[in-house]
Amino acid sequence: QVQLVESGGGLVQPGGSLKLSCEASGNIFSINTMGWYRQAPGKERESVATVTGLGNSNYADSVKGRFTISRDDIKSGVSLQMNSLKPEDTAIYYCYADTRSVMRQYWGQGTQVTVSS
Repeated sequence: QVQLVESGGGLVQPGGSLKLSCEASGNIFSINTMGWYRQAPGKERESVATVTGLGNSNYADSVKGRFTISRDDIKSGVSLQMNSLKPEDTAIYYCYADTRSVMRQYWGQGTQVTVSS
């Protein structure tokens, strides 16, 4: 089993930057893909950025060129550097991980990101 703990959410002005971090514990050697999802009020949860165990990353069109996902193998975690933030980025952001061999999905508790002037 895997546990995910997130940090780094907060309130920023449009055009500002924020970095989210997620640390995994438990059976960390079974983890394949890690990433970040978000859910805004009245909207469905959507994928923001993911990175596979082979190092391949994928971004939502709305964040390409602004967000960067990084995998930290030593600390068994993943981070999301968010630049040029927009009000439409406001959402609860969730850390995600899945495992290989036996496919299972895990979620963090979520952290609030608010972009407002």
